Amino acid sequence: MKFALIAAAALTLAAAPAARAQAPAAVPAAAAALTLMSKDLIAGPNKEVRVLELTSPPGAASMAHRHNGQVFVYVLSGAMVMQVAGQAPVTVGPGQMFYENPADVHLMSRNASTTQPARFLAIMILDKGAPVSIPVN
Repeated sequence: MKFALIAAAALTLAAAPAARAQAPAAVPAAAAALTLMSKDLIAGPNKEVRVLELTSPPGAASMAHRHNGQVFVYVLSGAMVMQVAGQAPVTVGPGQMFYENPADVHLMSRNASTTQPARFLAIMILDKGAPVSIPVN
């Protein structure tokens, strides 16, 4: 599985004030999401960066889905079991990252614990106004 130890994206985003708002309903129901920021990209007029804080309840899992953009997941606390099609599942813990490209089908996003919540940031580069997540059958 691809792991990225890229903090540059987060540092770039930290320069702007964070707005707290409810995330779109397209985020899998297994996780509570809070949009921390949405910012247009200077390098791409039709692109934006969204930063979401997600909390996954103990034992919760999302349905299979995909994103129309790049997603960098940074685990704050707890652990998540992640899997994209064609790859083995991986467990990602505090301080670790997980990457999804626009073509990936995210088969599994599950809290590894049945007793503790997991918190993570999702830094997404998407087409402006695109849904956060798209269900896959």
